[in-house]
This record gives sequence, C-alpha cells and structure tokens, in this order.
Amino acid sequence: MSGSVSSAPGTLSEAQKVDVRRFCGYPAYGAGASGFQSWRFFQAYGTLEYRLNNLAPAETAIVLQYLNTLYVLEAAIPQASANLDTEAAATWQHNANELRDREALFDAWRRRLCGFLGLPPGPAMDSPGITLIV
Repeated sequence: MSGSVSSAPGTLSEAQKVDVRRFCGYPAYGAGASGFQSWRFFQAYGTLEYRLNNLAPAETAIVLQYLNTLYVLEAAIPQASANLDTEAAATWQHNANELRDREALFDAWRRRLCGFLGLPPGPAMDSPGITLIV
C-alpha cells in the first residue's frame, strides 16, 4: 500500500498512479513504454494515462478518497484468512462467505473508480467465465 505517499495538490504521485492502475485492473506500466505491450497500443491504457496526468484538483481529491477506501478494503481480505478454520465458536457464528463478500465489495469499489475515470475495467478484472478471442 502506498497510501501514505503524498503528492502535490492536484497531482498524483507515481506510487498512487501505480495503485490506480492496479486497482483498475491494468497491468504494470514498467520502466517505460516499449514493445507491443505498451499502453500506447491500447486505447483504454492511453486514456488512463492521460487522465492520471491531467486530473483537475477536485478530481484528484476524489481519486485519493477512492484510494484510501480501496487500501482499507484490500487489507481486510487477507485478514479474513484468520477465520477460515472456524465455522462456529460458542455463540459467535463465522460468515462462511466472508472472503467472497470482502472480495466482491473490494471489486465493486474498484469498478466505481474505473467508472469515475471513464474507463472500462482492465484485463485483470475480467469477469470469470468463457472468453472468446477472435
């Protein structure tokens, strides 16, 4: 998590941009644009990079709110593993779907961030199921 990295007003730090890309389901940018995997070859990647570099200060503030929420939700997913071995303890009942519910909530917020940025969710957020490539 790089939520503690600060940036100038109206701009995102490089670490925050990495997190936005990651949360939106886009692959790592790397050290520079090279080869056919470059974002320049894909319209959504180019749009994402343009938006990250040209947000208005008010928009940056909203993106930072999304990042703060997503950091908390992401950190809660591994913590759910502490309850994977407990079905019931005294009167306390474990939510058997806790991990699935936390992941669904996390993904819903990721999709909201994509929506705010006007982007389709990236390839890492493809819905499970059959994918046809023609």
